[in-house]
Amino acid sequence: MKKTFYTYFIYVLLIFSQGCGMYSFTGASIPPGAKTFSVDYFKNSAPIFNPSLSHEITEMLQDKLLSQTPLNLTETRGDLQFKGEIVGYASAPVSIVSRENPTAAQNRLTIKVKVEFINELDESASFSQMFTRYHDYPASQNLSAAEPSIVPIIIELITDDIFNKAVVNW
Repeated sequence: MKKTFYTYFIYVLLIFSQGCGMYSFTGASIPPGAKTFSVDYFKNSAPIFNPSLSHEITEMLQDKLLSQTPLNLTETRGDLQFKGEIVGYASAPVSIVSRENPTAAQNRLTIKVKVEFINELDESASFSQMFTRYHDYPASQNLSAAEPSIVPIIIELITDDIFNKAVVNW
């Protein structure tokens, strides 16, 4: 009698587990069968050049995927592939404070990244999209002084957007 109960219990578990994919508490929904991801080095084609930006974006995206998914990093042709290019890096004045003598209270650093995501297991989930984020800083501060504190914030926002678009299906 006990053996029959356990047999039925196992069958019920198998039936209910068929619809389960890989999920994590971060909201990431990884397609069944996906084991690896690859992130190509993000080329910097922006008119204003920040020499560390390509490396920082590439590394932060890799770190985010490693820490928030069960996927393994591979050099090329992962089940999920990320390719990108930095196409914009610009600072512009915002918050003009006077009409007679136009001066800005703040400047805005904007970074634009074009990303191609390829899902080898589900082509309908693949995309090519521009991701743009910015952060304001005091106009009294020059860009080179503001970069160390605001560039990591912008990169984190962009990598969050890329991650959410690629693997979070809410």
